[in-house]
Amino acid sequence: MRAPASAIVSIIVACFGLAAPVHGQKAAAPIDLTGYWVAIVNEDWRFRMITPRKGDFAGVPITKEALGVVSAWDPAADEAAGNQCKSYGAAAIMRVPGRLHITWEDADTLRIDTDAGMQTRLFHFSASGITDSAPTWQGVSHARWETRARSMTVVTTKMKGGYLRKNGVPYSENATLTEYFDVAPQAGGGQLLVVTIVVDDPRYLTQPFIVSSHFKKEGDGSKWDPTPCSATW
Repeated sequence: MRAPASAIVSIIVACFGLAAPVHGQKAAAPIDLTGYWVAIVNEDWRFRMITPRKGDFAGVPITKEALGVVSAWDPAADEAAGNQCKSYGAAAIMRVPGRLHITWEDADTLRIDTDAGMQTRLFHFSASGITDSAPTWQGVSHARWETRARSMTVVTTKMKGGYLRKNGVPYSENATLTEYFDVAPQAGGGQLLVVTIVVDDPRYLTQPFIVSSHFKKEGDGSKWDPTPCSATW
């Protein structure tokens, strides 16, 4: 007697692991990124905790065209034009001092909310949730798990041009952002989130701009403090 077609499908799914998409990437996650995380500013303090002086682009490999943008930076003009979030875009937001709240939007989409600038990033593990739209501050992010390394890689494109630093050091709408997310134990207990950030921009950078940001996990959201974007600190 022939087995029903549904039974055959069930056997194939069980043998080849085709049931994984039903549960999504949330179930497949090799690390847990969810929760509240606070930034640890252990590098570039003078570029991250205060607004650097105009023209200071030390450490960023900018092009001659970018130098013109840096020299022309005018925070009042940005505010007046509604561009006060230019230093809170995807290529810069993980360098902004503040807190992250990481949750799952759905089984295949990881969500990061920031209290600084009140931004929302969506990391899509599946193309089904992505629509063709105009560039935005946070762009479109494609994520994948690196199972052997127990980490996550995220590639972001379709970003509006913004600032890598508060004082107008630019990245363009042609930039590509690649990030590597790792979780590590913290000395003395607790967890650290380490994000390695690589910005490639053929217009404003002569070579990739690479930095890393560190976050400490918090027990709850009691210190969560949503604050709108501002052109200066």
